[in-house]
Amino acid sequence: MLGEAETRSASQDTGLELGFTLADLDRDGAIVEGIAAVYGDSRAAFLRKAFFGGAALLAGLAAPPADAASNRKRDVSTLNFDLVFEYLQSDFYVGAVREGTVARMRPEKERWARVLGAHEIAHVEILKSVLGGKAVSKPFFNFRGVTESESAFTKTAVAMEDLTVALLAGQAPHFHDRKLVSAAFSLLTTEARHAAWARRIAGFAPVANAFDEPKTLTEVNRVVRSTRFLASRPRTRSRRRPRLTG
Repeated sequence: MLGEAETRSASQDTGLELGFTLADLDRDGAIVEGIAAVYGDSRAAFLRKAFFGGAALLAGLAAPPADAASNRKRDVSTLNFDLVFEYLQSDFYVGAVREGTVARMRPEKERWARVLGAHEIAHVEILKSVLGGKAVSKPFFNFRGVTESESAFTKTAVAMEDLTVALLAGQAPHFHDRKLVSAAFSLLTTEARHAAWARRIAGFAPVANAFDEPKTLTEVNRVVRSTRFLASRPRTRSRRRPRLTG
């Protein structure tokens, strides 16, 4: 083990001697600017005066950013929006299977519908597992006869898959958790293949444009609301229990 004098000498050789503040080493302010972007201006101002290699600087950088809690809330909110959209897609395909529409399709098209439906169900389970107890419950959907018609179902599936790609392209870069960014891009690439497959099945060009235009949550929400697929759950009449006399 190093003695006190040797420790002091080693500290001087590596530039970690007390007396060098972050400001002394960060002449152009690039380091402080980076810290401010992650931790906020107030913490960056405090750390600017901290000794380089000192406990205060290390503790300040080790602590989570001041807005970490709000970042997590935004990530959860966005994931829940994506979950509702995946609920919508999975129910859409399941509905077409339940109505017998998929069974009436030619073999290649039937396989397409069943594979995409299975994928969307898997996406629901993945998002629910990530969100855990914070996952929202599945809403009630009314597809208003669209899943009963092969033509209407196919055209809507194309539009829905294209919209999913635009949604994920718009949201993936905005997640604060890097693991969620990776997961979102993984979903994005799969959904892009879904969209190309759906377009080919429907007779459209698999790739419509040279670039995809990302959409915000507000824009996607507006489109979903316009379909009126999100509906109130039908009321069920509750039967009164018979009164017992005796």
